[in-house]
Amino acid sequence: MYWPLGAPRVYAASRRKRKSSFGNGEEKEDEDAKDRATATILGLRISRNGHLFATISETALTIWQTAPVVVLASVTRSIQSLKSYGNNVSVLLRPDSSIAVVQTSLGFLITYTVITDLNARVYQQLRENGHSRRQSNADRQTVELERRGFPEVNIRFRMVIKVDAGIGKVLAQDDELVVATERPPAVQCIRWAPDNTGSQTSTELLSRMTWIQKKSGVVDMVYDRAMSLAVWITNEGRAYAVQRLSSAPKDSDAPKRLFRGYGFHTPRKDQDVATRAAINARFSLLAIGCANAEIHVYTARDYVGSIPLSHKLDSLASPLTTGRITTLSYSPDGYCLFAGYEKGWAIWSVFGKLQGSSFTADPKLSEANGEGWLQGVHDAVWLNAGINVLLTGQNDDRLWLMEMTKSAVTGCFCAANVSRAVLLTNTSLMVYRGYDLPVLTTISADASLWHHVQIPSTYLANQRPIRSVVISPDGRYVAIAGRRGLAHYSLGSGRWKTFDDMQAENAFVVRGGMCWYQHILIAAVETDEYHELRLYSRERGLDDLSLLYVEQLPSPAVVIAITGQDSLLVYTYKNILYHFVINASSTAVSLVQVGQIALNGIVRAPARVRAVTWILPDHQLQGDGDPSQDVAHASVLFLVDAKLVLLQSSMNGDGDLKYDMRVVANNVEYFDLMRDRLAPLGTPERSLPPSPSAEDSLNVFTPDRGLKYSLWYFDGNEVQCWLDVEDLIESASTSNDRDLPQTVVISTDFYPTSVVLDKGLLLGLDADLVQRRDVQFAFFRLSIRTQLFIPQIFRRHLAHFDASSASSLAQRYEPLPYFSHALEILLHLVLDDEVDTPPPPDSALLPSVLSFLSSFPDYLDILVQCTRKTEVRSWRTLFSHLPPPQELFEASLQKGMLKTAGGYLLVLHTFEETETSSEQCVRLLQHAKVVGDWDLCKELARFLMALDESGDTLREAMKRVQLNHATQESEYESVRLKTPRPGDRRKKYEVGNQINGGGSPARSGTPISPTLLVGGDKDQDYLSQQ
Repeated sequence: MYWPLGAPRVYAASRRKRKSSFGNGEEKEDEDAKDRATATILGLRISRNGHLFATISETALTIWQTAPVVVLASVTRSIQSLKSYGNNVSVLLRPDSSIAVVQTSLGFLITYTVITDLNARVYQQLRENGHSRRQSNADRQTVELERRGFPEVNIRFRMVIKVDAGIGKVLAQDDELVVATERPPAVQCIRWAPDNTGSQTSTELLSRMTWIQKKSGVVDMVYDRAMSLAVWITNEGRAYAVQRLSSAPKDSDAPKRLFRGYGFHTPRKDQDVATRAAINARFSLLAIGCANAEIHVYTARDYVGSIPLSHKLDSLASPLTTGRITTLSYSPDGYCLFAGYEKGWAIWSVFGKLQGSSFTADPKLSEANGEGWLQGVHDAVWLNAGINVLLTGQNDDRLWLMEMTKSAVTGCFCAANVSRAVLLTNTSLMVYRGYDLPVLTTISADASLWHHVQIPSTYLANQRPIRSVVISPDGRYVAIAGRRGLAHYSLGSGRWKTFDDMQAENAFVVRGGMCWYQHILIAAVETDEYHELRLYSRERGLDDLSLLYVEQLPSPAVVIAITGQDSLLVYTYKNILYHFVINASSTAVSLVQVGQIALNGIVRAPARVRAVTWILPDHQLQGDGDPSQDVAHASVLFLVDAKLVLLQSSMNGDGDLKYDMRVVANNVEYFDLMRDRLAPLGTPERSLPPSPSAEDSLNVFTPDRGLKYSLWYFDGNEVQCWLDVEDLIESASTSNDRDLPQTVVISTDFYPTSVVLDKGLLLGLDADLVQRRDVQFAFFRLSIRTQLFIPQIFRRHLAHFDASSASSLAQRYEPLPYFSHALEILLHLVLDDEVDTPPPPDSALLPSVLSFLSSFPDYLDILVQCTRKTEVRSWRTLFSHLPPPQELFEASLQKGMLKTAGGYLLVLHTFEETETSSEQCVRLLQHAKVVGDWDLCKELARFLMALDESGDTLREAMKRVQLNHATQESEYESVRLKTPRPGDRRKKYEVGNQINGGGSPARSGTPISPTLLVGGDKDQDYLSQQ
């Protein structure tokens, strides 16, 4: 859900002047080799709150601010200090950024105190007083803060710690330094300040740790505070999950144990040796980088050693191309993994979809332009809540700030954000507007389909970073929330509404999410005293007096969601799911609680819930349903970490309500329940004025529901779909012994962001790296990608002998201009599978598919296109279930489909019916002459010339159809085309990812000359537009 965007900003970490790479090419590199080595950045660390970060070179420690990126303080060690303690090797920051620790080459730890002086300012702006435009109070306060500059930071020497045993790795935590020593192999804990007993250090030898391999040494350590877990990597390439134990009682005679751990990664071969590690607390994942540049990701299910392998991220190229892994880092929200290599970098979604890489760059051009960010990474950290990645290159003294764009789903999981692509950048929003446009516009890659919205500078300056974004279901409104307050925007008017009163804006923080109900924004907020649900109208200003309604909650909200026509679900940290009905009229709106569900003992960790919704039976949704009884009939869907959990209500023996839980899917990055997309409906006296929506045409109560009850999810590799969620609910019930229904699986070579149900498409994004020789920098740009999902749905229905459902679905999608192309893809998918793996005759799917296709007017065209784009060896399988090609040719001729009939001539010839194909070619030539299709006549003449290079067959044909061949003879005699043979292989057919030029499940082959093949009039690859 993250993509690189644009070109990075470059910051110099030293005062060394860099020489231009352009000129006469005669540079004296020896002159500044020593300066370059001294200025190279060796280490990079960021504080927990993300406000400061530190860099280290051989001689200097520098403290930076993150927003904006500026140097606040720097200290350079003296020559005497360098001789006594050695050069700098790496740097660490205490999580609260109050202490910086420098590791030296001679085994010393030099500590510095980092003091922020709020009264002293740096980078103050000097502006002349003059006339300026009118500004609001908030704008004036922002300008005044900018003029004051930033607080000054001082670096003061603290102490030097000598580690006689040698330093392998150091970890800075809140209370102590954790040092892995080399001689002997041990782990030493050094407290920042002595404890009550006056002790400041404690040590445990690795040889006394029974859970670790003997004769091992720790070479790398990472720690995550949220999980209270560390990962150690030993010199043997093993990885251990480690926890710090509390101090043993003073009177205890047992040996003192400082750590407890479990091994979870054991290399079976040299390529699997662990070299780097990262921890993802949001999804409970542990990533291990291996020596062969692969990344193994494990799931930490508990703290007692249950850490199975989740998935692997294969190397993008050979280790010689990528180099070894130098750094691994998850984004702050856990949705993205950044991997730095010696020769580049790559980013993946949390469960393994590649979303950007530098390995598509031209190395020579990158080197010529001095773009170190594409040539290799030494270290990397995430800034500004994941909006930026800060990189240091290999042997480079520059910092590269790479901008990222991320999906709104990462900050606020709701149905509207899943169904509509909304992206957040550092200073703006990008809203995709193609959903409500004509079909052929939606599938285009036109950059104008993105609506760019600049976030108000005042709100951004005061409340950055932006933590959540939410769009309305109809795509008309967008709301954002930063550190405090909120703001909302209308795409129709192009106007923002923000708080004029800074005090009112800073009085609350959005926690628990936001959602839109028509033009009403519902926000779960937290103030100093209360937890509330607040309702704001887009038609009013933002202030406390303009609030439509406030509902106090007994505990903070974890997530909120609109479901059904007028229901609001609120899940809280007390493990209670509240059900509110939105009572709206033309003059007022309020929330009425009608039920609640206590989930104690069912959901163990409320904070890990990412999304919630429920499914009600139709009788409860219609007019006779009592909202207060919804909790008794609802089946609740929770997304807990990456598990999609279904809770089903039932009655126990005492008549009390109980819920049975079942995990229906794992590794879920997001899910989309189509019923949640239904526009809020209702009687005029209960609902607000209607708001136009692209989904208004969906009616859940129609007898033929199509895909309106479908449930979709993305597992990091494939999009999967249950066609009917009620079938899933029935199968998941504990009252029967049924397995869960199989999902429809759709593979994509891009990251799918949303399902465009009414157009039969999956919409997604790709980040393309652009390098041009006329500019001196490279940049990333986003490409819109689309792919059809209709063929896979048809295939599922036909495989389950449900031709009526397939026909009903086809009626809905038949008006689409690319519907025939979708049917063609269906035929290719089935044909290729049955050619590669022939099924038993009684279980073959191809006859059912051909029978289904025969009900459409483009049936003959579809068959021709299939033969044109597949291997000749597949034709025998296809035509074994079809009438003879001669009959298909005659049918095309009778319907006036001359170009389609021309396609069947090739089939007749390939099946070695040469005399028949020649005779039919003359007949077709006669028909083409009658209708005046001279292009077809030309192609047929070339075909006959290819059959008989002497030209006799062509002359005879032209004489029979009474064409003046004498005037054309010289033209055709120059034609020398290869006659197609039965063994020739046909042109590769690109399906599946054809939309925007993706891969293909079809087989490749040697193409026949295209001049011998004429396609149908309707064979336009609408979906291959870039």
